[in-house]
Amino acid sequence: MAQQQDPFLYALSSNNAWAGYKAHQNPAFFSKLASGQSPQILWLGCSDSRCPETTILGLQPGDVFVHRNIANIISPTDINTSAVIEYAVALLKVKHVVLCGHTACGGAAAALSDSRVGGVLDTWLTPLKAVRQEHAEELDAIKDDAARAMRIAEFNVEAGVKVLLANFTVQEAIRDRGLEVHGCLFDIASGRIRDLGYGTKGGRGFSGDGSDDVVRGKYAQLVFRGGNASMAALQ
Repeated sequence: MAQQQDPFLYALSSNNAWAGYKAHQNPAFFSKLASGQSPQILWLGCSDSRCPETTILGLQPGDVFVHRNIANIISPTDINTSAVIEYAVALLKVKHVVLCGHTACGGAAAALSDSRVGGVLDTWLTPLKAVRQEHAEELDAIKDDAARAMRIAEFNVEAGVKVLLANFTVQEAIRDRGLEVHGCLFDIASGRIRDLGYGTKGGRGFSGDGSDDVVRGKYAQLVFRGGNASMAALQ
C-alpha cells in the first residue's frame, strides 16, 4: 500500500508550484504585492475550511482583508475582531464590509444542540446560543435539521451586522465616505453567495442603486449585480 503524503509537505510543494506559476504569469506580481496593500473589501467570515474568501470570490491576494472565527460571530467585546475592523475601516479605508455566514456550519449546529461542546467553545458560542433563544419559536418550528441550521446562520449574520452598524469606526466611515456593510450567506453546496438584505443597502445587492459595483483584482474583476457575482477577465 502506497504511503500517504504528509499534508504539510504537500502544502509546501503546492505553494512552490503556485508561486512559480504566478511569477511566470506575471513577473511583477509578488514585487507589487510586497509594496503594500489596498483592499476594497473587509471579509468577516467563519474559520470553516470550506469557506476560503479569496477563492470563492474569485479574487487575488491583496484584494480582501480578512478576519475569520468560529461561526463568524461579531462580538463588540472581542478585541481581536474590533482591531481588524478598525484597521481595515479606519486605516485601509475599505469600501465594503462583508459579514458572511455559511450553510452546514458546525457552530450553528452546536448552538442548536442542548449538549455542551466543551472548553472555551461553549463560551465562544454563547452569543449564538442567545440568538437561538431570541428566535426559539421560529427555529423550533423548522423540522429539517439542515434548514434549521441555515436559518440560525442567517439570524447570526443579522445579529452581527447590527453590531457592525453600532461600531463607532464603522458609523463614522458610513457617514463620511459611504462605507457599505453587507450581510451574506455562502451556500457550500452550490458555491454561491446570497445577499441576505442586512446592512446599509438592504437586499439590493452590493451597488444598491441598480448600477454595477465592480471590485477590480489583479487579473479579474468581480461585478456585483443584485447580490449575485460574476467574474470577467481584465484586459
